[in-house]
Amino acid sequence: MSTLLRIFRHTFRFPLQSITSLLMAIVCTALVLVLPAITMQFVDVIIKQHRPDLIVPTAAIGIGAIFCRQLLFTLRSYFNNALELKLTHLIRVELYAKLQRLPVKWFDSNSSGEIMSRVAEDVPTMDRVIIEGTDQALAAVLQFLIIVAYMCYHSWQLTLITLLPLPFIGLLTAWWTRRAEPKWRESSAASSALNAVLHDNLSGIRQIKAYTVEPKALADFDRASKKLGEKHLKVMKGQAIVWPGVSLIAESGIILMVSFGAWWTLQGKLSEGTTFSFLVAWGFLFDPISRINSLAQTFTRGVVSAERVFKILDTLEETHLTEGHRPPALRGHVRFENVSFSYGDEAPAVSNLTLEAMPGQTVALVGATGAGKSTVLNLLTRFYDATAGRIFVDDVPLVEISKEWLRDQTGYVTQESFLFNTTLRENLQVAKADATDDEIWAALAAAKAADFVRATPAGLDTIAGERGLRFSGGEKQRLSITRALLKNPPLLLLDEATSALDNRTERLVQQALENLRSDRTCFVIAHRLTTVINAHRICVLDHGRLVEQGTHEELLAKGGAYANLCAGTLAIQPRHAQPDSDNQSLT
Repeated sequence: MSTLLRIFRHTFRFPLQSITSLLMAIVCTALVLVLPAITMQFVDVIIKQHRPDLIVPTAAIGIGAIFCRQLLFTLRSYFNNALELKLTHLIRVELYAKLQRLPVKWFDSNSSGEIMSRVAEDVPTMDRVIIEGTDQALAAVLQFLIIVAYMCYHSWQLTLITLLPLPFIGLLTAWWTRRAEPKWRESSAASSALNAVLHDNLSGIRQIKAYTVEPKALADFDRASKKLGEKHLKVMKGQAIVWPGVSLIAESGIILMVSFGAWWTLQGKLSEGTTFSFLVAWGFLFDPISRINSLAQTFTRGVVSAERVFKILDTLEETHLTEGHRPPALRGHVRFENVSFSYGDEAPAVSNLTLEAMPGQTVALVGATGAGKSTVLNLLTRFYDATAGRIFVDDVPLVEISKEWLRDQTGYVTQESFLFNTTLRENLQVAKADATDDEIWAALAAAKAADFVRATPAGLDTIAGERGLRFSGGEKQRLSITRALLKNPPLLLLDEATSALDNRTERLVQQALENLRSDRTCFVIAHRLTTVINAHRICVLDHGRLVEQGTHEELLAKGGAYANLCAGTLAIQPRHAQPDSDNQSLT
């Protein structure tokens, strides 16, 4: 009930449309009295009293009332559908805005397919409850009450006989509704699982084809689809048994009503017109009951969908996203003091880390895979917050700074370059919304990306494709570097920014990165000496711990972990690379 009330509160966002629809429902429902009343008029007055002069005006009143009722029904349907579309749009936008405010760790445990299912499917299913509630459920209740009042006015005894099956229908319906809700919940979960499998398979279609695992992918989809069908069939099986039973009980009531009506008419307690009128009214009385099946299904599915939507809306948002300290400028003095962090119950990804970067310095993070290098950058951007220790930016605790402001001052080039399925211009304007074409071309030239962009037929209007699949890995990485150049931030984070570049292109981009890194604080994760050799400080991480730090020459002279990394690079140089230090890899 609390979920239903919360759903219906959304209608107050459009009070005028909601009230108009409600008034039309009341008037439209009240007009159902015309038909049984006219039936009584024909039998008791026109036929029994031989008044043919009343046939035309009585029929005209009936046809006019039916015309008005259908006209109001048409208008009400239009108003309700328009209201549903507005509510669906409003809640979808609200849900998407909420998703943007959720912490990154929330997305670690929720698949993209399931999230898409909640936005695309659960929101309209939830909104159907509002429309069905005003268009059918409320109208059905009003129609039931109006007809019962009409019948009681003419014969309360025959009304009680007519209503005798209702308690049994109510008990059966309530029992099934309780049984159906968990079944619909399982069906919704199976639908989300199917969407997740479909999303993963479509996103990884190249990998599926490359490893010729189409049969396995098909089997996974078949299994998820079959499970959804099985869950849905359980609901349909119950409905196939319950609702014919409801109809049987409801329709048996007409036999009781006609039998007692005929008996009391023969005894002179009722007029023939009253009995006929009750027979017509019965159709309007039990018409709402005939819609219980679809209404119960809509309400049950809507409540389940609403719970899934509200679960996201009620999730705690990312703290300090917009609120917090906003310094007038970022100098770039970064300090980690005994910082530790772990992803859930796993071993610490970073343990007791203490390091410092002065304004304008470049700090390189090196180490084996899983050493905690990317975690350091995730902590610095506050995608995650340290579980112990403190991080300072310009001597201000990082947790007191607005995340929005911090990220606006940061340029982040990730190892996996991502492009949106839109034009290159729009992809690059993510970094600077008001960037002109001249500024974009200048940044592309600095990132050595202008040539291949000009080679495309549409230039900056070229559609990147899903996840940027129209471009190679090296091209996407250069476009990511272009973003950073265009943003021109005081704090720069480079996570394997040149890993997808060949040796020739890497040398070209290195100069651009050197220009970009000048006069700003930069944290670099790299496996190639060309990226780290000129860093002001190189930090060697091992299982989340800082084991060495210093310049390239200082660390080589120590003969420790860094020297061992450098000594092991010659055996794993890229193909066609020359055996010089510029090509050496630190992995």
